[in-house]
Amino acid sequence: MTSASPHGPHSSGDTSSFGFRDVDAKEKVKMVRGVFDSVASSYDLMNDLMSGGVHRLWKDAAAAKLNPRPGETILDVAGGTGDMARRYSRMARRAQERRGGEDASVIVLDYNAEMIMAGVQKGGEPEMQWTVGDAMHLPLPDASVDAYSISFGIRNVADIAVALSEARRVLKPGGRFLCLEFSRPTTEVIRQAYDAWSFHAIPAIGQWVAHDRDSYQYLVESIRRFPDQSTFKAMIETAGFRNVSVTNLSGGVAAIHFGWAI
Repeated sequence: MTSASPHGPHSSGDTSSFGFRDVDAKEKVKMVRGVFDSVASSYDLMNDLMSGGVHRLWKDAAAAKLNPRPGETILDVAGGTGDMARRYSRMARRAQERRGGEDASVIVLDYNAEMIMAGVQKGGEPEMQWTVGDAMHLPLPDASVDAYSISFGIRNVADIAVALSEARRVLKPGGRFLCLEFSRPTTEVIRQAYDAWSFHAIPAIGQWVAHDRDSYQYLVESIRRFPDQSTFKAMIETAGFRNVSVTNLSGGVAAIHFGWAI
């Protein structure tokens, strides 16, 4: 699926978490790039296998929450192979067909060129543009997009607070922020079942399908070190977003955090 220190919600000083290890923040950027270079070709298949296809329902729920509209510029950060951007494009076009308006523009931005290339090869929608870029240094002007989304990607940045600040910077007044991410199961029963599946089955599936156990071990560990729902909500508010809400999915296995740039 597209990291946090024990001393804080994500990073501490010049270090950042890489799974259960703390590494130099700059080194983490290189290490994460290596992970996604390795898994890009099998990324979409692995998402289906790891979640039993449920990730598609989570993404549908997130896209409905974002509610793309005609004429909007939507930035999908850590957009990978374009799953969310395709949803946004189609939803905006359907709304355009009902009530008119200009074409939407959906920008897929990912740090990893291999992921972008896998998405291009998969095919896109007329509204979509593809670009390689850094969530912590977005190549867009201030107040230039109507909506910002990041799905299963914010765990992988070296500094979550910086990425959130960048999201706030590029959003227009009244713009919408959405993050879909793995989160903290809300009951002990769900937590135990999910831990058993993720720590034992997912790395094994990664070895079988992608021939890369280590990358999927990292992804599982990064989920465990990501802040829980309330902690991450507070981080979003600190970045300057208002009316931040949390919607748990599948008992908190994943969650949608949504806020407004007002």
